[in-house]
Amino acid sequence: MAEDPRRGIVEVMARLGRATQFHIDERYRHFQITDAVTVVISVVLVILAAWNVYHVRTLYKSLDGIVRSMESMYGHLRDVDGDMSKVARQMQAFDRHTSHMEAINGHMRSMAATLPEMRSDITAITADTGAIERNMSLMSQSMVVIDQRVHLMLGSMSGMRENVRQIARPMGGMMPFVP
Repeated sequence: MAEDPRRGIVEVMARLGRATQFHIDERYRHFQITDAVTVVISVVLVILAAWNVYHVRTLYKSLDGIVRSMESMYGHLRDVDGDMSKVARQMQAFDRHTSHMEAINGHMRSMAATLPEMRSDITAITADTGAIERNMSLMSQSMVVIDQRVHLMLGSMSGMRENVRQIARPMGGMMPFVP
């Protein structure tokens, strides 16, 4: 039998068809792999986004707590400042009263001269009175220094409170959906 000339063309076309189908199947398999990788990466990104939202919310709450603590501390320092001012005024009044100790000291000396049997006790009291007067003077000076330092701490706390508010304010703007 004679060979049909179309047979070669049919075989070539059949081979081309098989090769094309093989490439289509391979491409389909690659698309399935790419789709699976895309889904896995999307799930990982969603998990990471939820994780980040949790941490931003935690940070926001922590900063809010810090601001509340700073405001509370500021209020307490203001109260302490008022109390220290009262103590300083009381110490000044007490210092004015102790300025009369010199007159008392003089009277004690005269009593020591007139009452020789009580002289040793009166001398000890006189020495203690002078030491008390010196200590009270030092204490009055210390109270003035403490009052100044409390005022400085109050100013620093006000600055720190404003700085923490400036940090917390953008966090509140960036995360308005976080309760």
